[in-house]
Amino acid sequence: MESTFPVFDPASPQAESIRDLFVQVLIISAGIFAIVSGLVCFALYRFRVTEKLPVQDHGSHKREIAWMAGPVIIVIWIAVISIKLILTINALPPQYAKGETGDEGIDVIVTGHQWWWEVEYPASGIVSANEIHIPTGKKLRVALRSEDVIHCFWVAQLTRKMDAIPGHENFVWLEADKPGTYQGRCAEYCGTQHAWMNFLVIAHDPDDYNAWEQREKQTATAPDEKLASDGAALFMKLTCSQCHAVEGTEAKEDFAPDLTHLASRAQLGAGVIKNTPENLRTWLANPQAIKPGCKMPNFKLKDEQLDQLVAYLETLR
Repeated sequence: MESTFPVFDPASPQAESIRDLFVQVLIISAGIFAIVSGLVCFALYRFRVTEKLPVQDHGSHKREIAWMAGPVIIVIWIAVISIKLILTINALPPQYAKGETGDEGIDVIVTGHQWWWEVEYPASGIVSANEIHIPTGKKLRVALRSEDVIHCFWVAQLTRKMDAIPGHENFVWLEADKPGTYQGRCAEYCGTQHAWMNFLVIAHDPDDYNAWEQREKQTATAPDEKLASDGAALFMKLTCSQCHAVEGTEAKEDFAPDLTHLASRAQLGAGVIKNTPENLRTWLANPQAIKPGCKMPNFKLKDEQLDQLVAYLETLR
């Protein structure tokens, strides 16, 4: 279930440090505002219009020192909690400190497209879209890339914002303390469907994650049922295979989301609708009606073709 206020509901040490810094700075700022506002109101009341001039005060060294000490303490306080945040976010996890990673030390590669997210796992070769699966209790290094414009990767409950910039690779740490599904979003306006460029981070217990990984490594097999078999043939005949990849078939292109395990995903269109057979049929009938401006055109498919394609795509689990 999605958190109502995800920034105040952290599920990782990084997100908790960000929340703590924000809350403490907010409290400090509120205190300063209350003191200054109170003094202004007091002065307005105490020294309201009068015929006499107020007593002239030429200052006091003690008061000047007090006014200086307060801000210095506040600045030091903010500096300390900011340093704690930086150290927490950038701390190397044990597998990196011990040199147990690959040459590049990248666990996940996330690439922003208009308007969806490509997800790659270099160690296993798994490729997915709009869902990032991670094991709990493990800090992962995520490489962020973009194929077109500037996007911004943000999972409020797990990590900080980080831009995905064309031609420039950025990195962010991703970690979850407990199993669950966490909402991710693009936080940088990137075009028509920026609002529907969402993704999910799904955190598993280590054993469940290993089981998921083994399922994802499996390639598609030819369907036995005739309607699905006809759908597989239609998929290859139409331009579907010229944009999408399905491991185990001749469809190898990566211009659009990898569909190898499409039926196991929770959402379609990067979060615009839930992934159900009925919604999938509606999407195939006219993607532009659901997500105007998306790169998938309306192929004006017949009802029979829609039935065949849905039957085939539902076998991709």
